[in-house]
Amino acid sequence: MKIGALSLLMLISINLFACNGNHKELVEPDIPNSGSMNLRIIVGQSEFTATLYDNATATAFKTKLPMTIHMVELNGNEKYYDLPDNLPTNASNPGTIQSGDLMLYGSNTLVLFYKTFSTSYNYTRIGKITDPEGLAEALGSGKVDVTFELK
Repeated sequence: MKIGALSLLMLISINLFACNGNHKELVEPDIPNSGSMNLRIIVGQSEFTATLYDNATATAFKTKLPMTIHMVELNGNEKYYDLPDNLPTNASNPGTIQSGDLMLYGSNTLVLFYKTFSTSYNYTRIGKITDPEGLAEALGSGKVDVTFELK
C-alpha cells in the first residue's frame, strides 16, 4: 500500500513540475521598435525607410550594417541574399506577405518582398518599409545591388 501511495505521489509531483507555467512564449510579437532602429534601404537612385522590429533577429541584423549586397530575383515578388552568417530565428507563417516586408528565410537568407501575396512558408520578421511605393520598379526584374544602413 505504501508503494502504491508513493507511486501516486510521484506521478502527481511530476505532473505539477511539468505544468508549473515557467515556459516561455515562443512567438515574438511583431512590434516595430520605438528606438533608433530605422533603416535606410538604397536601390539605385531610390531610397526607402524601414522600421526594424524589436526582436533578436533585427538586433543581430543591425550589427552587420552598413552593407551593400547583390540580391537575386525569385518568383517575381522578392529579392534574396544568402548572408554569410546565421541570424537568430523565430520563424512563423505570416499568412500574407506585404510589399516592403524584410524577412529572414531559414537562418541566413535575407528576403526583401516587393509584392503582396499569400504564403505557406515560415519567415522571421526583421523589418518593414514604411512606404513601399516604387519599390517594385526600383528593384526591377533581375539581380540588383541593395544597400542597407542605419538611419
